[in-house]
Amino acid sequence: MTQPELFDVVELLIDLPEFNLRAGVQGAIVECYQDNNYEVEFSNSDGEILALCALSTRQFVVVWSAKTKTWLPISERVAAILNNLDSKRQEEVLDFARFLYHK
Repeated sequence: MTQPELFDVVELLIDLPEFNLRAGVQGAIVECYQDNNYEVEFSNSDGEILALCALSTRQFVVVWSAKTKTWLPISERVAAILNNLDSKRQEEVLDFARFLYHK
């Protein structure tokens, strides 16, 4: 899993109804805390800030690296999500991947 860094773009894995944010919304890391939490800024297309949220790495996945200025490969994003799932759900994902492979 890619270690989140300042200015990386992340994608929510969960809904945050208290901020009116849904899973899949992207934001940028604007602060890194020592306790492995990150302040993420979400804004609209006009650049207006919609929300600032302190999030743990279990709540998002890095999709763009500010350091390398590249989008992370889908395989790396999926692997990061898998690492947050229990073993039963990981098996379900593996079964689904096998199903897709044979289609």
